[in-house]
Amino acid sequence: MSKRVSFSPLWVGVLALVGFLVFINWPVEEPAQRQGSRATPVVTQIVSIRPFAVTLQALGTAKANESVMITPQESDVITSLNFSDGQQVEAGTILAQLNSNEQKARLNELNINLAEAERQLKRIQNLALSNSTSTQLLDEQQARVKAFIAQREVAQENLNKTFITAPFSGKLGLRQVSLGAYVKPGDVLTTLDDIATIKVDFAISERHLPSVNEGQTVFAESVAYPGIQFEGTITNVDSRIDPATRSFSIRTEIDNTAEQLRPGMLLTITLQKRVLNTLVIDEKALVPDHEDQFVFRVVDGKAVKTKVIIGERRPGKVQILDGVVIDDEVVVQGTLRIRDGSELRVLNSTQG
Repeated sequence: MSKRVSFSPLWVGVLALVGFLVFINWPVEEPAQRQGSRATPVVTQIVSIRPFAVTLQALGTAKANESVMITPQESDVITSLNFSDGQQVEAGTILAQLNSNEQKARLNELNINLAEAERQLKRIQNLALSNSTSTQLLDEQQARVKAFIAQREVAQENLNKTFITAPFSGKLGLRQVSLGAYVKPGDVLTTLDDIATIKVDFAISERHLPSVNEGQTVFAESVAYPGIQFEGTITNVDSRIDPATRSFSIRTEIDNTAEQLRPGMLLTITLQKRVLNTLVIDEKALVPDHEDQFVFRVVDGKAVKTKVIIGERRPGKVQILDGVVIDDEVVVQGTLRIRDGSELRVLNSTQG
């Protein structure tokens, strides 16, 4: 048998009185607090005039200052290899030698023949002093001596060709042959690159021609070294415009003493055209709307959507031609969370 729970009128009255007292004494939120809770936190920037570098960017491939494939000039067997992979060598260093027995024998033979011819020439000259020989015989012997000298020079050159040397100072590549291998002209023994200086050729539109001069400074960047810029100098501006692309080529040289850059690297080249003193803001302050650009100015704690006219741009920064003035405060973080008229709470403000 279930029990029925009942409340006396006295208890009902007590509960009602307690509820009323709690209600009238509950803390009421101040309007300012309610307003603050609705304000969107943002980061702002003060618009200012500052130097703004107008730049051009292009892509170029790094090349060695000098580059060559080391190949023999004669066909024969390699008898000596005097280098290792990646070795730094000086100009004239003997890298390899071919079998030179035949060339040495020929040179030795000509040296003997020349010595005999010179001895005979001296004897005939002595006879000529006493008119004991003909002028014709003297001329023939002199011609014979000259012929042997010429032949000896050719033989010496052929012997020199068996020595494979570095034509300039630089860094060797990988060795492609072994000791005892038979090689012929065109066979690659290794490569040699002078990478103490890196050359970069790049092209830009002909409309930028007045902004480019020899001696101008450029900066190069590579994905291999994020955040690092390599300074270079324009050494040549091509005298011709490519009629197909309406562009012209520029060559720049970059000091690479530390050998960080390598031939074949893709580099982003930045060239400074001029420097403007103008209104500049962070690019992230821009709010695109169809074909127009807007910013949110902070006025009396609220967002005011304002159309701006932009000029030159570079990564992270933009020139403002119209729409804001010096000392205007614009939102640079939080633009996606606000709209025109939104109440704002500025967390931090920086100088533009």
